[in-house]
Amino acid sequence: MPALPLPFVFPSAARTPRTPGVRGRAGISPPGPGPDRAAPSRCRPGRGAPPRAGAGAGPGEGPGGAAGGASPAAALGAPRPRPCGSWRRSRAMGAKSLCLGVLTVAVLLLAAASQGAEPPPSCEAVRKVFQLRRLGPLGGVPEFPRAGVDLQVCTSKNSTCCTKKMEERYQIAAKQDIQQVLQTSSATLKFLISHNAAAFQETFEMLIRLAENYTSTLFCNAYRNMAAEAAVHVQEFFTDVGLFLFGTDASTEEFVNRFFDTLFPVVYNHVINPGPTDISLEYAECLRAARRDIRPFGSIPRKAIGQMGRSLLPSRTLLQALNLGVEVINTTDHLPFSRECSRALLRMQYCPQCQGLTLSKPCLGYCLNILRGCLAHLAEVDLHWQGYIQALEELSGALSGAHSIEHVLLNFHSLVHNALVQAGINGPEVSEQVNKICGPPVRKPKQSPGCSFDQNKDNQVLKMFSRDSEQTLTNRRKEFIRHLRPYRAFYGGLADQLCANELAAADGLPCWNGEDLVGSYTRRVVGSGIKAQSANPEVKVKGTDPVIRQIIDKLKHVVQLLQGKSFPKYDKWDLQQTGSGGGVDEQISGDCDDEDGCGGSGSGEFKRVLKITDRILSSKVLALS
Repeated sequence: MPALPLPFVFPSAARTPRTPGVRGRAGISPPGPGPDRAAPSRCRPGRGAPPRAGAGAGPGEGPGGAAGGASPAAALGAPRPRPCGSWRRSRAMGAKSLCLGVLTVAVLLLAAASQGAEPPPSCEAVRKVFQLRRLGPLGGVPEFPRAGVDLQVCTSKNSTCCTKKMEERYQIAAKQDIQQVLQTSSATLKFLISHNAAAFQETFEMLIRLAENYTSTLFCNAYRNMAAEAAVHVQEFFTDVGLFLFGTDASTEEFVNRFFDTLFPVVYNHVINPGPTDISLEYAECLRAARRDIRPFGSIPRKAIGQMGRSLLPSRTLLQALNLGVEVINTTDHLPFSRECSRALLRMQYCPQCQGLTLSKPCLGYCLNILRGCLAHLAEVDLHWQGYIQALEELSGALSGAHSIEHVLLNFHSLVHNALVQAGINGPEVSEQVNKICGPPVRKPKQSPGCSFDQNKDNQVLKMFSRDSEQTLTNRRKEFIRHLRPYRAFYGGLADQLCANELAAADGLPCWNGEDLVGSYTRRVVGSGIKAQSANPEVKVKGTDPVIRQIIDKLKHVVQLLQGKSFPKYDKWDLQQTGSGGGVDEQISGDCDDEDGCGGSGSGEFKRVLKITDRILSSKVLALS
């Protein structure tokens, strides 16, 4: 085994030629053993005779040589050398000095090995880490340990490899590290919510366009003579639907009534009281204003209001809730840390490096105290976040069947069709009421009838997405909630997750307790939340952060919306109530328990379009497997 380098150098003596018969004296090498006089094997240190005390050993010749003799490493593990009393008196003084030198080396090496807590002999390892992390100019890092009297947080009774400037850089890095870890831990959750919000919004836009397509096609196929006039009002209606669904402050009752108000003059002109010429604009305005009193469409407008309210408002709230979820995550990912917390993070993450402990990690209990203190404000979000996900789950379950947005929008053309049938049945009675309110029709030259609606593009879209998918939008919502459910307690266990998975030392390994490397952390470990931090031995935490209070208020509000506490009570209306003409309403109630098999006009198309919308959703990332 090669000899280890020694912490000191033996003084070197001048080598002189060997003189036979001359015994060892100061500055003279003793003669080697002749053929008739072999040295005793018990104490023989090398091929030559043992050097006398104070004489230097050349390479391969003495106990400190690289090629032979007892190495310092061997000296550490070997028992104390036995006295060499069997040597001749002439060599006694040199042998004793040799034994003393070996013992001195062993003692020095043992002392060096026992001083593990002392600062390193150089700061090279600290400099490498500092440079690797790009924390600042390397010229500011000392090459050798120094007194750290200027340090404020990473103080130590030993010498240190840190300066005040380094400590400032470390504090910035400690905060950035924790924010990076927070963002990484929430990345999957944020991706899940944001991509589903985008996919649901795009699907709703497609549903609106398909519903407008169906309604315009109805007029082109069955009422071609008024299709051009009706197309304007159909487009305005579905524009209102989109504006409401995506956040505009509007009322479903208002834009549904406005659609039937503007449709009534067109229906009167072409279905109820057709003539060789069109009614005047003034007469059409009178009809529009009188529609709610005359009720030419029976109770169908009220039915449409109820269906739109029950489907559009929860769907709109779902989109708002998902966007709020992303806002909550963005806010908590970039929450600023207090000065007290910043110093605690510095002490936990970077102060060990000042003592040359570049590979050490904090003890688990120590890490929990620091992060439960620094993230105490986030733990206050936990209860409201759990309520938020629970409310999302309940709302998703309610958005199905006859109340689902896909069923209501894609069957709206059926309501319009039946409203026109109702108006034709009620024609004589409606004409009589119109004459009482608006007088006889005032007409103008008739416009050329026609259908300006081009179905080719939308029909291509239908064919593109009408492939092999058996699940519905409702099933996709359920799949999203299934993947979201494991994150219900995300904020409550965030500190524990970060320490156990990312930051703390593994069980049984030496760890950093804020002052030194130890076998285990012995201080009290506090719980999560602001109240528990009053007993935290590592971090002092004040009241709830104002930004967190604002986030909690928003979560409370959206939970109320998700639970329907702020929804209009559409069920209070008697949707089976009949208007003049009666019986058609029973055939078009629209109530159905089977979301895929509802009867009535267009039910076959409805099932086909459900597959289309699912195909659209399948092309998006709705949930992470």
